[in-house]
Parts: sequence; structure tokens; C-alpha cells
Amino acid sequence: MSIVVIGVNHRTSPLAVLERVALAGPELAKAVHSLSVRSNIREAVVLSTCNRTEVYVVAERFHGAEADLREFFCELGGLSDEEMHPHLFGKYDEAAIAHLFEVSAGLDSDVLGEHEILGQVRRASDLARSEGSAGSTLNLLFRHAIEVGKRARTETAIARSTASVSYAAVEMATDRLGGLDGRRVLVVGAGEMGEGMAVALSSCNVRETAVTNRTAARAQALADRVAGRVVPFVDLGMSIAEADVVLTSTGSGSIVVDIEMVESAMRLRPQRPLLIIDVALPRDVDSLVAGLEGVTLLDLDDLRAWAAQGLEQRAVEADKVRAIVSEEVERYVVESMARQAAPLVSSMHRWAEGLRQSEIDRIVGANASDSERAMVEAVTKALVAKLLHGPSVRLKDDAGTPRGERNAAAVRDLFGLQ
Repeated sequence: MSIVVIGVNHRTSPLAVLERVALAGPELAKAVHSLSVRSNIREAVVLSTCNRTEVYVVAERFHGAEADLREFFCELGGLSDEEMHPHLFGKYDEAAIAHLFEVSAGLDSDVLGEHEILGQVRRASDLARSEGSAGSTLNLLFRHAIEVGKRARTETAIARSTASVSYAAVEMATDRLGGLDGRRVLVVGAGEMGEGMAVALSSCNVRETAVTNRTAARAQALADRVAGRVVPFVDLGMSIAEADVVLTSTGSGSIVVDIEMVESAMRLRPQRPLLIIDVALPRDVDSLVAGLEGVTLLDLDDLRAWAAQGLEQRAVEADKVRAIVSEEVERYVVESMARQAAPLVSSMHRWAEGLRQSEIDRIVGANASDSERAMVEAVTKALVAKLLHGPSVRLKDDAGTPRGERNAAAVRDLFGLQ
């Protein structure tokens, strides 16, 4: 069996393709379940964020699983093989493990070291477990990945300063406008990303933070937290007309702000420029809005370019995190190999225990006293444990190596184990 990851991310794919394969809510649960029932796949976890949609699987048959995953992405994006495959990347075994650890540590994000990805990795694992698509291998792998992410942020400064997409969006707006002092800002969406942007605004001395969301109660809760005001979602167009900056990330999966809405808003505010930053995937704002006079529309591609300017400042910390990832991959592989040897070691001990019990029954018999039988039990148990200790340790230490495979085959043959 192999651990395989195939997917698209911000390094391999344009935003237009990324948003076609983005998954959330019921669609994500359905996709996880559909992957787990394929005959070539034993376990599956889907990680879908604003930067990536990646599928991690334990493959029963490597080439069959690879073909299944490529077909899955073509169907998901509604694209042909020729259109989809140039944007897909694939890794397996140690390379797949290292990739997940780098993702969890924030090395593969738009904003180096961003902390939001750690929660997204955890939720992907939790969903797969609840859907029954993740078993012992991926559960252990994702648990280890979360530990790597925590260690990277604890032992290095990778996550200091701007460490999330939502905070980066606010900083990009600040940079673009030369400050947000006295500005009216509208936050569209009260999910995790919208919450992050609203909280980031609280330290920017804005004139007003308005929040709108399809679920009014959620908008109210967020507005209360940041001392803002709620705007009914049906009044979105009028709210855009009043705002200087619009920050949007609804996760709706379709256009929320269309060109007609923004055209109408701009007619109500002649000579007042409008900055819109759309960090949703799929995008919330119709791309045609960028052509309107007085409107500046920025999206995740612009955010990536802006965030790249600060990479040099974190290069040293990134190198430290890569060292942690390398160390943790080695530790995971060693522990995984030891787990692979455990069934054979257990079989050997069960064989020895069965032999010990049968010999005690044959030699000691039913006429021995309790004290006599107890003494024989103690002596034979200790003897068997000592005899098997060395072979057990060797099998675990050498697991996954050519010598380990030879030793395992010899033990199975010598003791008649399966």
C-alpha cells in the first residue's frame, strides 16, 4: 500500500481552475465518501481551502488509485483530461508525507506561516473520520501533521507578524490605500475568513465596520464582537455604495457581487473610488467589475503577489521549519515501519504462548498444586519473553529495510506464521 496525494494548488493552477474544484459543506462530505468506496482506494481525506484542493489516499493499487483521482478531478472541475492534467501534481509515500507536513506548517501557503491552514487540516481529518473514509493510516498521518504544524509555530517565528490570509487582506488594503483611518469598510461573509478580516480591522482605526451575511444571527454575533453594525444581506448593493472598502469571502460557491450591483452603487457615489478585495474561492465578485471606472478589484492572485514581497524577511524561519519537517518525516516513517512489524511480532508471541500453554498442560497436568503451577507459569513466561525479546526488537528496528524484509520472511517460514 502507498500514501498518495494528488491535487491542484496555487502553485500549479490558475485561480480559474482552483475555483472549479473547490469543495465545501455537503459537497465536500459527498466527495470524501465517493472516494472511499472506490476499489483502488482504502482510505481518503480531502483538503480543500482557498489555496488548494488535495486528495490524500491510502492506495490498494497505486496506478489504479492514481487513475481514480485524476478522473475525480476531471469530473469535479468539468474539464477534459487535457485541460485538467497540466494543473495536477502528485506525490507518494515520503514525498506525500513531507508535502502534508509542509502544508500544515504553513510553508505552502500564500502567506508564509499562516495559521488558518492548521485548523483546515484538522477539519479535513475530522470530516473524513466522521464519514468513515479515514482509517488508522491517515488518522495517524494527519494527527502527526497537526503536531508538526504546532511545533513549527512554537519553535520558530514563522507565524509571527502577518500569519493568515484574512489579516493579509486587511494589510493589503492598508498598503493600497496608505491606511484605513476614517474609512468605511464592509465585510461580506461572517465565516472564518470574514471573522478574521473583521477582527483585523479592529486595530486599523476605521470609521466603521459593517458586516453582512446570509445568516443574520451570524452577522450580528460578528458585528457585536468588533463593535460594528449589521447590514441586511438584501441591502448589499446599498451597503457597497456607502463603503470605501469591501472585503468579501462568503464561501457561497457562486457570484455574490455582480457587475450590475456595483454599477448601481458607483452611480450613487460619483468621484469616490472603491476598493474591493475578494478572497473567496470560488470568487464572490464578478471579474467584469474590475473594468468599472473608479473600482479596484483585487483577488487571491493579487494577494499572493503582495504577500511574496515579505518572503525574504521570513526565509530564515522557513529554513528552520523545513528542518523540522524533514526531522518529523523521518520520525513518522520510522514509527510507521515499527507499526508495520507489530502484527508479525504479535503473531510470533501468540505462537510461543500457545506452545508454552500446551507444554505446561502436557507436563504439569491437573495434579499440580496451585503454587507449583504458578511457579512453572512464572518461569516459562519469563523464559519465553527473554527468548523473543531480541528477535522482536530486531524486527521492529529493521522494518521497512531489505534486511528487515529478509528477517520477517525467515521468521514466518521458521515458525510457520502467516
